[in-house]
Formats: sequence, structure tokens, C-alpha cells
Amino acid sequence: MTHPIIAEGRVAVVTGGASGIGLAAAKRFAEAGMTVCLVDRAAERLAEAKEAVAALSPSGSVLTSHTDVGDRAAVEALAKNLFGRFGTVHLLFDNAGIQPGSDIFGPVANWDAVLRANLHGIIHFAQIFGERMVAEGEPGLIVVTGSKQGITTPPGDPAYNVAKAGVKAFTEALQHDLRNREGCRIEARLMIPGFVFTPLTQKGRTGKPEGAWTPEQTADFMLEKLGTEDFYILCPDGEVTREMDEKRIAWAAGDLVENRPPLSRWHTDWAEKFKAWAKGT
Repeated sequence: MTHPIIAEGRVAVVTGGASGIGLAAAKRFAEAGMTVCLVDRAAERLAEAKEAVAALSPSGSVLTSHTDVGDRAAVEALAKNLFGRFGTVHLLFDNAGIQPGSDIFGPVANWDAVLRANLHGIIHFAQIFGERMVAEGEPGLIVVTGSKQGITTPPGDPAYNVAKAGVKAFTEALQHDLRNREGCRIEARLMIPGFVFTPLTQKGRTGKPEGAWTPEQTADFMLEKLGTEDFYILCPDGEVTREMDEKRIAWAAGDLVENRPPLSRWHTDWAEKFKAWAKGT
């Protein structure tokens, strides 16, 4: 069982839909009989992705849009086109993201690119499509892809962490707004993947690491959880259990509550204390 909005005759828009989790989810939506629009800035991958998704669709109704999610005017134009053509969009999988890497004092171009795509791109689609979805009055769903890095903020890629922390805060605010709108039939969910082997995380590797999930495993887990009332869809993987995720998240919150050093999980005075605490010793 999954969310009732995922059904024949409905329209789904998937950003970052040419690869990874976006493509895997788009295939599932197509199998359910939905009309699917794949949005991606990688034009060369869109045609191949369209063919793969259409092969699974009973109707073969698959569209593509070569759109930069960070370009608000382009997102507005896409929304105008799709709502004009279909009347409404029932499901927005707001998923696009990049990860070129960053350092605190590293190239500003990396910071600008990550924030533009991973934060502003998410916001553009949720605002522009979400407002239209609410106005149409039909049931609908907005699923936003966050990250555990936006919750526990590990060292190594601060721009990505900042963007995903913003995505978490934005999606929480989005769902709060939607549930308090009189007569609103749209809801939001936050999807939080684990370690998934995608072009974003591949980093030169040709084979999937043993502990990583495939995009298909992640999409299937997401669809299952969409059939529940869970807002936070916290995905495990082959290395990290739900229990360990909960401990890491609780410890990160404890840095503030207990006034420990920031990122104490990786601090020389606290790292072993975290490991002992996580083991329950």
C-alpha cells in the first residue's frame, strides 16, 4: 500500500528525474498509471530516462523538461505549461540536487551552485507548484528530498549541509501551513535518504558499495512510508539502522541542549563518549 494519490490518471512531476532516486521513483509512478513529467538540467540523460520510464507506463504518457530548478522564471514557465495542459499536478517529487563538494573557505562558486539548486530550487518548485495545487482544490502531495546531513550536519561538505538544513526547516513550515489552511487538500512529506548509490554519491566508484542502497530500494521504501501518516520518511541503508539514526539525531540535538562543542560526535574529547553512549555502555 502507498499514498492514494499515486494512482492511474494522476499527474506527477519529478525534479532530478533523469537519474538516481528521482528516476527510480518516476518508474514507480509510471507503473501506477500516472502521467509523469521528468525535470532535469541534464538534457543528455533525459531522453534515455524518458524511454526507460515510458516502457513501464501502461499509457506511455511521459514528458520531459530541460529546466534549471534554480531559475525561478523557468520554473514558473513550466508550471504554467503543465497546469494549462493537465489542469493540475497531483504529486510533486521535489528532489533535484547537486553535490560538487565545499569547504568553509572554499570556492564561492561551489557554495552558490549548491544553495541555488539544493535550497532555492526546492523552494521554487514547492512555492510555485504548491500554490497552484492548493488553488485547484484537488487532493495532492508534495514530497521533498532532504538529507541526514541537514540534521546531523557532519563535517566535510558544509554548503550541502546548510542547504539541506534549510530544506528540512522549509518543508516543516510548508506542511504546517498546508495543514492549517481551511479546506486545503495538499500535504507535504520530507524524504530523508540514507546512503544511496547514485551519480550524486558515486564519486568515481564503478561498483555499488556493499552498505549502500540502490535508488530502487530507496524509492520503494519511500512509497511504502507514504502509505502511513509519517511526515519524516527516515530511510535506513545497508550500514545504518533506524535505531542508529535516531541516536545520531538525538546526540546532535544534545550538543545544544547540553552545551557540548558543536559537532561533538567528531570532537576529540567527545567522539569516544558518543560511541559508548550509542552502544548503551
